[in-house]
Amino acid sequence: MKYMYTIIDDDGNVNLVEEPSPDYTYTYADYLKWKFEERLELFQGKIFKLSAPNTAHQKVAGNLYLRTRLILENQKCQVFIAPFDVRLPVKNKKRDTEIITVVQPDLCIVCDETKIDEKGCCGAPDLVIEILSPGNSHKEVRLKFQLHEEVGVKEYWIINPVEENLIVYTLSNEKFSDGKMYAGGDIIRSQNVIGLNMNVTDIFQK
Repeated sequence: MKYMYTIIDDDGNVNLVEEPSPDYTYTYADYLKWKFEERLELFQGKIFKLSAPNTAHQKVAGNLYLRTRLILENQKCQVFIAPFDVRLPVKNKKRDTEIITVVQPDLCIVCDETKIDEKGCCGAPDLVIEILSPGNSHKEVRLKFQLHEEVGVKEYWIINPVEENLIVYTLSNEKFSDGKMYAGGDIIRSQNVIGLNMNVTDIFQK
């Protein structure tokens, strides 16, 4: 099955574009030229459409961002909320025409300021947080888990707003450890971002 994407060009013209064959590989240079109505990511050069976040997703994202921003106020680590492009180059291939994976984590924390530029982040964040929505497929969750592990994200949180819990994975020997679940009343203490301690109940505050 092929998908149609709406692209708005620089002159404001609306065009429907069909995704090319699986043999075609997009780059970040292509991505920069697009003005999509939908939110998209690139996974190894292939278009990946993001599901629209629901109300519960946005409330959790807002709670996390505000609390994390306060915690990191006097630190070098910076927190960013979607939409925020994170380019994930392979080895030292950092040119726009060489990068074929661009993601937009719900939240991410970057402690290496050399990775931050006017376009977003180039390189793996120290911590990535993804918030599940009803539209998330098992394939999407598995794909992102594998991707963050492969590129060296040190810590990865997957949050479930419906069940009001989250699973934390930490990188060890290039592999994510078995996830540890946290629920209401538990305190999360990040192993990779100094001072990032948070009560799970505060994340799901209405």
